[in-house]
Amino acid sequence: MKFNTKVIHGGVSIDETTGAVSIPIHMASTFKQHKIGASQYEYSRSGNPTREAVEKLIADLENGHAGFAFASGSAAISTIFALFSNGDHIIVGDDVYGGTFRLIDNVLKRMGMTFTIVDTRDPNAITSAIQENTAAIYLETPTNPLLRITDIEAVAKIAQQHHLLSIVDNTFATPYIQRPIALGVDIVVHSASKYLGGHSDLIAGLVVTKSAQLSDKIGYLQNAIGAILAPQESWLLQRGIKTLSLRMTRHQQNAQAIFDYLNAKPQVARIYFPGDPNSSDFARVKQQMTGFGAMISFELRAGLNPEQFVESLNLITLAESLGALESLIEIPAKMTHGAIPREIRLANGIQDELIRLSVGVEDIDDLILDLENGFEHLNS
Repeated sequence: MKFNTKVIHGGVSIDETTGAVSIPIHMASTFKQHKIGASQYEYSRSGNPTREAVEKLIADLENGHAGFAFASGSAAISTIFALFSNGDHIIVGDDVYGGTFRLIDNVLKRMGMTFTIVDTRDPNAITSAIQENTAAIYLETPTNPLLRITDIEAVAKIAQQHHLLSIVDNTFATPYIQRPIALGVDIVVHSASKYLGGHSDLIAGLVVTKSAQLSDKIGYLQNAIGAILAPQESWLLQRGIKTLSLRMTRHQQNAQAIFDYLNAKPQVARIYFPGDPNSSDFARVKQQMTGFGAMISFELRAGLNPEQFVESLNLITLAESLGALESLIEIPAKMTHGAIPREIRLANGIQDELIRLSVGVEDIDDLILDLENGFEHLNS
């Protein structure tokens, strides 16, 4: 079954009891047991039919062993890190979501874990960071917000050689464009609030595991910690995923047009986009991705005010999050990555003038007209 069909018919797509082609929202908190232990479901924290449908769907799309749905992307990431213990060392990519950095810096370090931050595009940097107590390599690709691309297969091989877990946040690419498990990765995580949900109407996280052993561990932690996705949101998420292919086609067409437009603007000092043929990451993009995605980050020339630019837009919405039908724009240094100290942000390449744009599916002429309005306000 090809991907465009699998998003619609993968997982549990038809209710076996009634034949309904839309899985019912099972709001029950508990389920009748005909005999002690003799039931398909016991308690909705442990398992729910609606949640199970979207969990099986994402496992199919990522070519994994099992999927797990959580109340948020942060809950999904936190549950993954609960695999590790006091004294464990983890290698982390140097360009990650600010909330992930906050979790690591303010919570996990306090619990006794240690971390080394590296540019995961450099295999030698990863290998040099491995210690006796290293347990895993965690990274995003494309990264947030600089859209850097790591060679997933190379990282997975390093992890396997050193008996480490490899974990990839696949939020920006989605399984429509990139499937890390097929490249050897052990665990994939998504902030499903983004492209998978696609409509700015839910908060959710997804985890997909490569092996039965990891599935058992994540399943145990999901039940023990309890940060599960509710039935209503599970249904919304499955519905959103069904149109993923359609949406991503339009997202990417618009993003390519906006990249070409920004390339001609003298007010733009630098553009970060996986589809930039002049990027040093472009060969990796062509190797492991089937498209370029719809995230673009760009720096204004020094002295230009990014706040003035984003606040002057009328159509493109100034808001955190991404991957929605509507285009969203933000300033990482002041919004999504504000939790990262400025000196660390600058060292990692996140300049104060950086703007992150999530390109939506509106008419491209309207989007470019709105951006043009923003540039005119910079010049006034």
